[in-house]
Amino acid sequence: MASPTPTAAEQVDRLLDRIASVDAAGPTLRSVIETNPDAREVAEALDEERHDGRVRGPLHGVAVLVKDNIDTADRMLTTAGSLALTANRPLADAPVVARLRAAGLVLLGKTNLSEWANLRSPHSSSGWSARGGQTVNPWDTSRSPGGSSSGSGVAVAAELTPLAVGTETDGSIVCPASLNGVVGIKPTVGLLPGAGIVPIAHSQDAAGPMARSVHDAAALLEVLSGRSGFVDACTVEAAAEGLNGFRIGVARASFGAHVGTDAVAERALGLLSAAGATLVDPADLPTFPSYDAGDDELTVLLHELKQDLSAYLAGRPEGTPRDLAELIAFNQVNAGTELAWFGQEFFEQAERLGGLDDPAYLTALERGRRRAGAEGIDAAVAQHALQAFVAPAYSPAWKIDQVNGDQMTGGQVTTLPAIAGYPLLSVPMGLVHGLPVGLAVFGPAGSEAVLIRIAHVVEQRLGLVRDGALVPPI
Repeated sequence: MASPTPTAAEQVDRLLDRIASVDAAGPTLRSVIETNPDAREVAEALDEERHDGRVRGPLHGVAVLVKDNIDTADRMLTTAGSLALTANRPLADAPVVARLRAAGLVLLGKTNLSEWANLRSPHSSSGWSARGGQTVNPWDTSRSPGGSSSGSGVAVAAELTPLAVGTETDGSIVCPASLNGVVGIKPTVGLLPGAGIVPIAHSQDAAGPMARSVHDAAALLEVLSGRSGFVDACTVEAAAEGLNGFRIGVARASFGAHVGTDAVAERALGLLSAAGATLVDPADLPTFPSYDAGDDELTVLLHELKQDLSAYLAGRPEGTPRDLAELIAFNQVNAGTELAWFGQEFFEQAERLGGLDDPAYLTALERGRRRAGAEGIDAAVAQHALQAFVAPAYSPAWKIDQVNGDQMTGGQVTTLPAIAGYPLLSVPMGLVHGLPVGLAVFGPAGSEAVLIRIAHVVEQRLGLVRDGALVPPI
């Protein structure tokens, strides 16, 4: 953007043309749920600022898409993919959006998602929403884009945008990043402000960046978090220096879901070792897989969903559901569209639960945090003197099946970092039968810069971005 061309306005024109020809027509990816009618005007104003020598930062004039569960105070809606919120035009930007605008990024539009960030039914199809339809994978349009930040991952992979923002509660950034061959970072819960984002659960929800390279994701994370130091972890000098002095644990218990993915992961391990890292193999978490985290996690998510989503809905315009009970009723009345493929079992379970003083919730929350954090990730870090862990993120994208729902494989690696609120990222590590797969890198709270450094070294040593191997065949 610092060069004379393209200008920000020219970039917006090109991307909007590509969205029209690739996303709305052609392969019909359905990753963008709405474009910003003011994008070009904003870009022109930013071009004028640059011409006058007023540059807000390194991402001045760069386009970004944000997931459609993040409030934007403009002419776009915020619906979480649901027809229930088609009157929802927020009066204030979410703080993460305010930071994007302040840094000079151009909000190009909103991305489709798994409706309500994929906590409505255990039988959902990732990337489907009643408002946006079914997002598809650009590597093979019969396959899943992953979710719930489906549109954000697809749009970056398909070069509809250089940058996107997703959100994750458990796997919702890392999954679409892995399945679409892009970089996705789920930061430590609380590093980014969560206000103005349609919630699932405050103890696990986190917004995060998605991009085609680790450097670009790190640059966006600096804007979203208001902190520096992430780009410094992925400089040319850092890549050349390698990983001497790093001790990285291999989470072997998260291998075994797919033989092809495991083979690609073994190559990545070899690169880490060649870069100077000491691999502790295995370095499994003491509580995985012995601790059945799923029951505690679901108990926490459903209790917090009832409280947090109802609180968000209470501030929406008249004519929209004002709490979870009214949302359930809306879906029942509009079952032909909202419940066409799967139900709302999780919503109904949550509505029957008590509040956040419920002993079942408090017990599950305490046990989950302890078993995932202090007795899990933190214990393994201390035992082996580690900085981070690595494992396959997900297996290759599965076939879309709206009748039966997702047939997901892999992904076990996301749950304990999610429950603990710890950072996790996915970096592309190769292709399996022509489909991308990601390497998951995770660590203790606040270890984002370390994870970024490791991911950058993997990316540079593999050369997939440099060689153009991560361009889907659309």
